Amino acid sequence: MTDQLNSNNLKTIAYSKIVDLTHSIHPNIPIWPGDPPVEFETVSQIKTSGYFLRKFSMGEHSGTHMNAPNSFYSEGASIDSYPPQLLVAPAIAIDIRDKTLVNPDYTLTIDDVLTWEQEHRFIEPGNIIILYTGWQEKWVDEGAFFNRDDGGICHFPGFSKSVTQFLLKERLIAGVGTDTHGVDPGQDESFAVNRLVLQRQLIVLENLANLDQLPAANITLVIGILRLLGGSGSPASVLAFVA
Repeated sequence: MTDQLNSNNLKTIAYSKIVDLTHSIHPNIPIWPGDPPVEFETVSQIKTSGYFLRKFSMGEHSGTHMNAPNSFYSEGASIDSYPPQLLVAPAIAIDIRDKTLVNPDYTLTIDDVLTWEQEHRFIEPGNIIILYTGWQEKWVDEGAFFNRDDGGICHFPGFSKSVTQFLLKERLIAGVGTDTHGVDPGQDESFAVNRLVLQRQLIVLENLANLDQLPAANITLVIGILRLLGGSGSPASVLAFVA
């Protein structure tokens, strides 16, 4: 009976290529205002110790990373509590670069989602929605990446609150991700989208890379996190298996 159950529950990933959606970590990556810098320090050298070793420090929400509910809810789950089953999920990618070129504050709308479905297919439950804004091309320029105005407010695109509610309730998504520093648009200092998704202990991925290499669908994400005990999030290694 055990063998039969295991056979019935067996899942496979069919893929033709793998795309790494992860930015390399170094001291010059864009850092959210007020977050700690990325720092490396050499601990041992091959000449003196026989091996090379560094220690590093960084914020839990820097680089390509995943957020956890306790970053916005005091009683929320921490990053180490995410079961591995949630870290492997199908995904679709919505490209809004034509909108963000005109309006850096653009937010994904329900009409955008319905248009995507008309062009591709209905979004089935359990998908992670990846938003390709084109901001990944600004990664090497922190000023352009955050796009702050004279008052210090960031201007970059994201998910709207209404489309997030729609995706959660009507499409039963598994989470959201984007190539900016926040699934919330830069002007939203209430982090409404993060709160909506993390209230359900779903997936929030930020600072994704190489989204230009993804098709619109037939994607499986494999998300590698550091199981930081009590962590509010974690730097993540995100691989996309493309069918």
